[in-house]
Amino acid sequence: MATTYHFHERPVFPQGFRCASRHVGLKPAARDLTLFASAVEANAAAVFTRNHFPGAPIILGRETVREGRLQAVVANSKVSNVATGAAGVANARRMAAAAAAELGIPATRVLVSSTGVIGVPLPIEKIEAGIVGMAGDLQADPLVGAEGIMTTDTHPKALSVAVGNAVITWVAKGSGMIEPNMATMLAYIFTDAALEAPVLDALLREAVGASFNRLSVDTDTSTSDTCAILANGLTGAVDLAAFREALVAGCTRMTELLARDGEGAEHLLRVRVRGAASDTEAHVVAKSIVNSPLVKTMVHGADPNVGRLLMAVGKCFACTIVPGSTDAWINGVQVVAGGERLPFDDAVVRETLAREVVEIEVALGVGTGEARAWGCDLTKGYVEENAAYYSS
Repeated sequence: MATTYHFHERPVFPQGFRCASRHVGLKPAARDLTLFASAVEANAAAVFTRNHFPGAPIILGRETVREGRLQAVVANSKVSNVATGAAGVANARRMAAAAAAELGIPATRVLVSSTGVIGVPLPIEKIEAGIVGMAGDLQADPLVGAEGIMTTDTHPKALSVAVGNAVITWVAKGSGMIEPNMATMLAYIFTDAALEAPVLDALLREAVGASFNRLSVDTDTSTSDTCAILANGLTGAVDLAAFREALVAGCTRMTELLARDGEGAEHLLRVRVRGAASDTEAHVVAKSIVNSPLVKTMVHGADPNVGRLLMAVGKCFACTIVPGSTDAWINGVQVVAGGERLPFDDAVVRETLAREVVEIEVALGVGTGEARAWGCDLTKGYVEENAAYYSS
């Protein structure tokens, strides 16, 4: 039976981790640079975007995490340092070196991230100058670190939970350009449990596969996606099964926070597909539903046009779909049976679609495969946000 997790009312860091964030001039006013640091070196693992145009921090990060050891993460917002060539990679290295010098650690133990506009040179001099003195600002509130990595997010995102004597803390950002492949926009996971890097890598990939990789705001995979986990071991060994379950639960919770804060979003969309020929096919169908602009606008407008659900399922050509075996529900109200629209009360379905959280369940009736996916509705706010993103 799955455990119900009680996340801390206000997130805290595990033992030995602290953060700081500042405004260094990349944005007009808000904080735009964050530093996370551990008191000691930590075992680490990370997954990155599969986009063919990875940012300079991704190129450097793949190299840095290869040794399985990190002690700090430095991240800026507003400028993503993507499509900037060799100069961009050199600037990412300068960013790591500046953070390392401030903390008195090797640059090879610093993970660099950048998020924001693509194709703009990184103002590295502002970052280098801004990092000076940040070690003195390090403190224990994860939300402070979350503020410095926000782009179009409406609020900072962090959460934490205890697992035995250990703590796991998640800090993330993301509102648009979200359709992950092996990561989410930017997500950092910190723990004081003692876990080796290969174990962390396996646990992270499992957790990401069950959560962040099931998230979609707009079907677009960012060039900057990064998800890293650092374990400094300061509280010692932890029950591995309990840690795994808590890690997945926290990643799932953070996935919902990211989905609900999608650009312009007014609704969190949860999709469950069961009875598929395989888990893989269930995943494909769930993502088809959550990615569909017509399903998203159906939710936004509280429009009981359930034919859009059938369309999203039916276009999964490589999956086993039997119309006569397909049923569907919206927030527990059955709207499709045997591939046919039921004569439901439109007013009832409109009311349930108007709720902040909309849960769609589809039963395919051809096997035992199951999958979940998360997303949000599509609104005028999304269009307005992205119509002038580069220019704003």
